[in-house]
Amino acid sequence: MGTSLRRWAQRLTEVAGDPARTAEADWWRSVLRPADPPLGRRPLDTARDTYSSARHLTLTLPAAVTERLLTRVPAVFRAEVNDVLLAAFALAWARRGGGRGAGVLLDLEGHGREEELVGGADLSRTVGWFTSLHPVRVDAGPADLADAFAGGPAAGAVVKRVKEQLREVPEKGIGYGLVRHLNPRTAPGFAGLPTPQVAFNYLGRFTTAGVENAGSEAVPDWTVLATASGVGGTDPRVALAHPLELNARTNDGPRGPELSATWSWAGGILDEDEVRELAELWFRALEALADHAENPEAGGLTVSDVSLSLLDQSEIELLEDEWRNL
Repeated sequence: MGTSLRRWAQRLTEVAGDPARTAEADWWRSVLRPADPPLGRRPLDTARDTYSSARHLTLTLPAAVTERLLTRVPAVFRAEVNDVLLAAFALAWARRGGGRGAGVLLDLEGHGREEELVGGADLSRTVGWFTSLHPVRVDAGPADLADAFAGGPAAGAVVKRVKEQLREVPEKGIGYGLVRHLNPRTAPGFAGLPTPQVAFNYLGRFTTAGVENAGSEAVPDWTVLATASGVGGTDPRVALAHPLELNARTNDGPRGPELSATWSWAGGILDEDEVRELAELWFRALEALADHAENPEAGGLTVSDVSLSLLDQSEIELLEDEWRNL
């Protein structure tokens, strides 16, 4: 018998007080400090900045780039797709800011079905919205941005750096909501801390079809229309949660896999030119990572791949160089 949505919510409240969750609170608070510089013209205003005033921009990455991005790049870096997408985001953010700053604080959305958090839970047949949201700080570090955007070694260094930043997140982030909202001992410690101004969500891969083919025998029963943008369906009176949000997904269609990125922002805070600049920089960074991965010397291990060895990244790369020279 599966776990109902109601029972899942009850169990999350119960496990929020576990010592393992409570111990995460200081780590999450450190992620939220310090606050990022204000994004746009003014802070988010929940009264003025609603879905009715939101603006949207959708761009599509060509199939030739998307294919390498989803296969070659994760393979050579032993990474997940999110690692690659967020490494490119860190590069784009750094280029947008002229290379200054300490990265960007993001709200990262996840599927939320982390059954291992609740022993004995089975959500395989449970229908419901299980999305989790947690902050991450991704930082390209002291990267040579010109080299990185040209697909040079600096691009690979950023992938490794961001991959490790994401590996530091405990339990894939699901504990954040528990200690911030459900644990009465830890929740007060989050009062007054900043929240991310940018949200990122990669929805995964979907088989798509054009309107003319929807429902035909040539496509599966559950098929996303290629024209669906992934926005809309929200009451226009609902307040925006962030000044800027990026929702991306891969559409597997007749031309092959294409990464579709929909940027949504508060029209009273940001202008389209500002968002378009960041969106195009992100695509340029993604293409640079795909190009870099074609280099035979690209990739390699990171600290989380050899966690029991106590080696740091420089020592790992030194050993890899020696191995290649044998």
